Order: sequence, then structure tokens, then C-alpha cells
Amino acid sequence: MKSIRLAIVMILLFGLGYPALMTGIAQALFPHQANGSIVYSDENKAVGSKLIGQSFQDPRYFHGRISSINYDSAALGLPNYAPSNEEMIQRTEQAAEEWLKKNTGKTKEEIPLDLITNSGSRLDPHISPDAAFFQVPAVAKATGLSEEQLKKLVNKHTEGRMLGIFGELRVNVLKLNMELQKLME
Repeated sequence: MKSIRLAIVMILLFGLGYPALMTGIAQALFPHQANGSIVYSDENKAVGSKLIGQSFQDPRYFHGRISSINYDSAALGLPNYAPSNEEMIQRTEQAAEEWLKKNTGKTKEEIPLDLITNSGSRLDPHISPDAAFFQVPAVAKATGLSEEQLKKLVNKHTEGRMLGIFGELRVNVLKLNMELQKLME
């Protein structure tokens, strides 16, 4: 009987009480992050999360990393393939060929690696500045905007290293495309 009471107390304390307390603290101190870091348009409409990559198929927009799960977060946990895996090699070759079709005059060696490989999470919302600059000529052609305008836009949206030392320079594709949309209007 004591063990049943102890189990019930632990379930109430750690199964309900602790999660409710942590949720309350998170909502009080970090409401934006606790609610998914949602990005809103000027019309106050939710357009996505700045933490999860999205698929942009329109040639007028910058494209993020490829996703072997089509940006479906429910499919997380699938295996990451080694560089020697045949399926990985074929997918990477196919992605490179698709980029070369969209970016005539470029060679396979010029394609930034992050455009033809997926990230570990398969949902990375960022690309490298090199990957964004690689896309500038194609986006300029599709939108009619100058390459100089687009390069300034990429530079504006290039985020630095965390605390100045951790990680790499990166560009959030959703935020970049939201501002690009404003320039096209």
C-alpha cells in the first residue's frame, strides 16, 4: 500500500507538477521561444518557425538545404548515412545535377556542400553565406532584382557565431525570403 501511495505521489509530483512548473517558467521568462519561435508577416500571420527549415520551390526564392524527410518533423530520427553510403551518394549527385540546371555556367565543384547535403536534424533553417551567394544570379534572373541588391540582402541576414566563437556564419532562409518578398512587391 505504501508503494502505491508513493507511486501516485511521484506521478503527481514529477509527471504533472514538474512539467507544469517548467512550462510556467518558460512562458513567463521566454514566451517567444516557448511558443516555437514563430515568425510573423507584416499582416501578423504566422509564416513559420525560425528554427525549422522550409521548402521553397519557387525559383524567385532562396532555397535551403535538401531534406531527406521533406521538412516533416514527425519523421525525425531516421538514419544519417555515411558519405560512403550508395543512397547518400546518389541523392547528393542528383541534388548537384538539379542545382546545375538552375545555375547554368557553374560547375559541380562550385556548389556549396550545404546545398546538396542535409543537416543532421534534416530541418536546419540555415544555409551558409556561400550557399546564399551561390544562388544570387539565379534569384536575380527570376525576380528581376539586381545581384547587388540581393548580395546586400544576404549580407544583412548573415548571422554571426554564437557568443562570437561557436558555430559558423549562417543565413536563415525563411527570414531572407520574407524580406525578398517585400522587395518583389
